[in-house]
Amino acid sequence: MSLPAACDVLVVGSGNAGFAAALSASQSGAKRILLIDKCPESWAGGNSYFTAGAYRTVHHGLNDLLPIVNNVDAELAGKIDLDPYTEKDFSDDMHRICGGRSNPELSTALIKDSNSAIKWLAQNGVRFQLSFNRQAYEVNGRFKFWGGLHLKTQDGGKGLIEDYLQMARRQKIALSFNTALTGLSVEANGRVNATVHRDRKEHTIKAGAVILAAGGFEASPRLRCQYLGPGWDMALVRGTPFNTGDCLEIAMRDVSALAAGNWSGCHSVAWDANADPNTGDRLASNEYTKSGYPLGVMINTQGKRFVDEGVDLRNYTYAIFGRAILAQPESVAFQVWDSRTSPWLRTEEYREERVERITANTIEELADKCAQRGLRNRESFISTLREYNEAVYAHRQEHPTATWNPAIKDGLSTQSSTKKLALAKSNWALPIDQGPFLAVKVSCGVTFTFGGLSVNPETAQLKSAVTREGIPGVYCIGEMLGGLFYSNYPGGSGLTSGAVFGRRAGKAAAQWAARSSLQTGQLAKL
Repeated sequence: MSLPAACDVLVVGSGNAGFAAALSASQSGAKRILLIDKCPESWAGGNSYFTAGAYRTVHHGLNDLLPIVNNVDAELAGKIDLDPYTEKDFSDDMHRICGGRSNPELSTALIKDSNSAIKWLAQNGVRFQLSFNRQAYEVNGRFKFWGGLHLKTQDGGKGLIEDYLQMARRQKIALSFNTALTGLSVEANGRVNATVHRDRKEHTIKAGAVILAAGGFEASPRLRCQYLGPGWDMALVRGTPFNTGDCLEIAMRDVSALAAGNWSGCHSVAWDANADPNTGDRLASNEYTKSGYPLGVMINTQGKRFVDEGVDLRNYTYAIFGRAILAQPESVAFQVWDSRTSPWLRTEEYREERVERITANTIEELADKCAQRGLRNRESFISTLREYNEAVYAHRQEHPTATWNPAIKDGLSTQSSTKKLALAKSNWALPIDQGPFLAVKVSCGVTFTFGGLSVNPETAQLKSAVTREGIPGVYCIGEMLGGLFYSNYPGGSGLTSGAVFGRRAGKAAAQWAARSSLQTGQLAKL
């Protein structure tokens, strides 16, 4: 398509937040909506494509979710244990996981709108499912859901973007790929001039409103080192290679956007150490995540554990343990299990076709094989596992009736009156002494950055660093929105944020575009 000279609403970014905003703008009366992205069409979806498609939402229990999911029949529903996830639950998780630093207005908006936003997406064609493979364990014939994160999209991020693309066609939203935003200016009448680059040419698009949804700076080694700190150029890019922070810098440079949030913080996970360091894989996608560490232990190249693998449910630790791995010697570690728990690992992450599985019949043999792949201290590796096992058995002797349950914080630990490790494993601590053994080498995969821009929580209108007031006609959502997450985040709340604030921004942008168009028409008659 040829680029239009004008549009009602211009959306920059083709991920979850951008598509949600475009849908909302269309439903709020905007007729000419253009969504652009600097990536090729084959890379549509931004980081959303690489997610597991998990949305965290307030809900009233199983019966509240059944109407919007497509993978549960009546018989299966009778075997599911799924507790309500209340506004208080979500609020407590945000406060705890983000260290009390999350902007309370943004956090409240996210929580209160989460249920209605998810149902709105479902009404518009996003296919949701209960997340059996990631958020439930089958215990005694019943599916026990855990961690407050129960919904995902069919086929994960791939399915989500497929659904959004179909929605865009139905809503007649124009899409232009290989189209990069390079400049912004706001006219006195409130309309926004966007300079874009496509086909080696610059074009100016006069927009009633612009919505920025172009992601963070996680794919830029330079900006990672500048903001996250030394060594972050060594992190592996988990998702799109096109999120290089361009639009953040353009907004601050051209319209004096106010920076906000945790610029030294990011979402980073345990990631296959053999993955491409510079880009995610469109085929493997989220399968390079290695999130089975609560079932075992993680050991660095010096043969030492460095995190409490059982300190909390995986939903609340996976986004920070990538940073912990990056801080280890050579920025790698080994995840280790024995035959008790390796069958519980998710197939999509740990099957032989997806990851190099290091197997052995004894701990000593496992240490030898890990040494061929970067382990520097074989003896320390062996002694760490032996000491860990001794501590586990000591705890078991004091608590003989305790039961291992991966769906709750079960209290099975390494800490007892007779034996305490300097670094505990607080839950799910089973011995690792029953062969065959399994290890996988992991590194740090960076997902998205937490630093962004300040917005009005009601409309997602961008704020000015000069006036601290809203910038006319410019809105900011998704990973570009700053102030919501600090140090960590409750799993699945990123996609929910994109939907909640995307819906708000789309509605506000459509209303502003209609107002500015009316004002422009009135001025033309004078």
